[in-house]
Order: sequence, then C-alpha cells, then structure tokens
Amino acid sequence: MTRLPQFSAALLHPRYWPTWAGVGLLWLLVQLPYPVIYRIGCGLGHIAQRFMKRRVKIANRNLELSFPEMGTQERERMVRKNFESVGMGLMETGMAWFWPDKRMARWYDVTGTGMEPVHTLQAQKTGVLLIGIHFLTLEIGARMFGMQAPGIGVYRPNDNPVIDLLQTWGRMRSNKSMIDRKDLKGMIRALKNGEVIWYAPDHDYGKQSSVFVPFFAVQETATTTGTWMLARMSKAAIVPFVPRRKPDGKGYELMMLEPECAPPLDDAETTARWMNGVVEKCIMLAPEQYMWLHRRFKTRPEGMPSRY
Repeated sequence: MTRLPQFSAALLHPRYWPTWAGVGLLWLLVQLPYPVIYRIGCGLGHIAQRFMKRRVKIANRNLELSFPEMGTQERERMVRKNFESVGMGLMETGMAWFWPDKRMARWYDVTGTGMEPVHTLQAQKTGVLLIGIHFLTLEIGARMFGMQAPGIGVYRPNDNPVIDLLQTWGRMRSNKSMIDRKDLKGMIRALKNGEVIWYAPDHDYGKQSSVFVPFFAVQETATTTGTWMLARMSKAAIVPFVPRRKPDGKGYELMMLEPECAPPLDDAETTARWMNGVVEKCIMLAPEQYMWLHRRFKTRPEGMPSRY
C-alpha cells in the first residue's frame, strides 16, 4: 500500500521557506476573480515561453512529428497557446488545491455522456480505469471529477517533500486517496473493489513494460503496457475524460467520453494500439492544452537515433 506523506516539523526547515513562500503567493493569486486569474496565467505562459527555450524546442518537435502536415505558422501559434496553457496550469493547480467546492462548482459544466455511466458502474461495483491523460488542466480536472465521483489518483511522489505533501493534500480534497504509479498490485486491488482509478497511459515511460505502436504520425512510439495489465487483471471498465478549459476565461468543461467495458485485450500491443487511438481522440478535443513539452518520443527501438 502506498504510504502517503505526512506533515512533520522538518518541513519548516529554512531550506523549504522559498517553497512555502511560493505556495503562499499562489494561494493569494487564486483568491482573485477568475477572469483576472486567467489573464495572469496566460501572461505567465508568455514569460515562460521566453525563458524555457529547451521546452519550446521539444513542443515544436513533438508537433512536427505528430502533425507533419501542420504549417510553420500554425505550429508556432499552437506552441504559443500551449505555453499560455502552461501558465494557466500553474494557476489551476492553486485553484484545485485551495478553492472551496462552492466556488469550483460555479466554473465548470459536465458534458459529453455526463456522470451517469460512471455512477452506474460504481453502483454495480465495477472498477473504473479513468483515462485522465496529461493535459495541462490535469490538476483542476482531477478536482472536478472527484467532486462528481471521488476516486483514487495514481501519482509519482514529488522530490520536494513540501510539494509532495501539498499535492497529496490538494488532490485528496475531493478524492479518496493516492497510489504510487509503481504499485500495480494496489491498483488492481482497488479496481477489483469497484474503485475509480485515475490513470495516464500517454507518456513515454521508457522501454521497460512498453511496446512500440503508432501514435499520431509516429509509427513506433513507446507505449506503456500498463493499460493491458490493469484492464485484463481487474476486468475494469475504461472511461476516458477531458478537462477542457473554455476560451477567454469562461471556465471549464468536464467532458466525459463513452465507457468501454470490453476493450481489446488480446495482447499488450493490441491494447496499446487501441489506447493510443483513444488518447489521440482526447487530445484533439483540446490540442493546445496537451502537455507537448514532454519528450513523448524519446524512447526508440534499439539502434535508432534520437528524435530530439
């Protein structure tokens, strides 16, 4: 079972004071009206784009590989919007951690299939593997979903113990618990018990436990076999969702997609290929809000040169 972080006096050591100060500033900023928060977030994104040159190159390269037909101007526009989303992602982290439920509820709508399919699965004690891919709205998306159907988040512990504590506390405001992404047995146990498990199969996690299948225009993309293992061993339903930020500071949509109760589980490659198709569909609902800054195509088959 994953051991969750607890507060201790050691977290008040002076070396953590800058972290506490930064979190305090974030708390103050998210007390502002949402339209102001939106403008601040987009502005922070523009500043970040100036200084995060390496990430700008990675985002450009990812878009170039994924959408070779995309023109230079369109790609530059997408990167600019993506960095606006990066800035908003920081603000949304503060909103997700610190906003009360009443304020949060005013700023989002549930769309798509709605929550009824998930509630039905829960009533049937069927586990739900919630496919919450790495949008930059990830934190606020988890908060919104948890307000509708509390579940368990899969996460990687943060190297900074203060951030680790705060992100766990923040994510559990509307969810039941957190589980380390390496705790496969714990995830399967929870799914068999009818829990909702938030799971992101869209990043490059290295060669181990991965297969190479198409993702957008890249034919050999390292893709985790975790979806296959979890779904096969738990018999859980797979439910994708997209937390999409509306334009111009108008709030959010919690877009629920159709559940898949019988995903293709013939083998790991078949499932990974199918899962990437689902992820592609989700990304195209809000492509500028996806985490293009991650080196999604860094792992290559043996002997192949780096794409970066």
